[in-house]
Amino acid sequence: MKKVRIGVIGLGVGKSHIKSYQQHPSAEVVAIADPDPARLAEVGDRFNVPSRYESAASMFASEKLDVVSIATPNKFHKPLTLAALKAGCHVLCEKPMAMNAREARDMLAAAKKARKHLMINFSYRFYGQSVALKKEVEAGTLGDIYFARTIWHRRRGMPGFGGWFGQKSLAGGGPLIDLGVHRLDLALWLMGYPKPVWVIGSAYNHIAAAQAKKERKAFDVEDMAVGMVKFANGATLEIEASWAANIAEAELMETRLFGTKGGLVQRNVGEAYDFEAELYVERDGAQYDMKLHPPVPSASSAPEVLVDAVLGKCAPIATGEEGLIVMELLDAIYKSAATGRPVKVS
Repeated sequence: MKKVRIGVIGLGVGKSHIKSYQQHPSAEVVAIADPDPARLAEVGDRFNVPSRYESAASMFASEKLDVVSIATPNKFHKPLTLAALKAGCHVLCEKPMAMNAREARDMLAAAKKARKHLMINFSYRFYGQSVALKKEVEAGTLGDIYFARTIWHRRRGMPGFGGWFGQKSLAGGGPLIDLGVHRLDLALWLMGYPKPVWVIGSAYNHIAAAQAKKERKAFDVEDMAVGMVKFANGATLEIEASWAANIAEAELMETRLFGTKGGLVQRNVGEAYDFEAELYVERDGAQYDMKLHPPVPSASSAPEVLVDAVLGKCAPIATGEEGLIVMELLDAIYKSAATGRPVKVS
């Protein structure tokens, strides 16, 4: 059986990539790269990866790889994707796709020129529960979707406070580009990725900025952002994301869709990372609530899907094209927040 040879760059989030690849019978993680020698040794030993490099350049120079996962700070997504494509690899890039839409366009153009798959790890759409909801949407249970609201709020949850997540030069933004990107893709995917036409947004930094000043830590991104997207088909989407907000819950995630025949909601349970989902429909004049109960059929992860796509068993999903649309919307929300004006999206 042909084995797909894989390299993973960045061993923070990258550990989850390795674990997913190793669940696929045709995948073999043969190399990892990370500038931290201790992390490189620890992860390499834990997952039994034979080749370990302190730079991606060394890995590309020494290994013949089929697939590369990029799980680094956002600033490095574009250059590492271009290097991987140049080395003849298909790429799975962590979200967000890039620092901005301009970088994302360059990445997508390079992937098309190289005739390689470029997938983005929008992991929340790969949950079995999300896949089940998508099937209901595609079956017409909701009818035409005309409104959606998707949120991810934290009461106080600024990742690595004082580190790269809070520095615009490394991350590109704050919770909107970190957390909101997940909820945005999930809502867009459930809606069928309709064509956006304009965006309005706001961004705030009332809580984290004061804390950063008090603790003398670097932080120059927003701690909360909100946006509204209007689509060519008349539908509207609201998005909210925060690392610091005065709410009851430590962690609050929810995506709602409103349709002409029904609606749905997916939300986290117990302020944690377990989810529940419900559908709401009207039939013959009666209102019905349908709850999705476990066990839910499992779904393949993004790494597993990419391996199957490389083997010709399926088409890639969560593609670079969709990643670019997400980046264009994030850019537009940030621009609207900065200018105070609506932004047209081409």
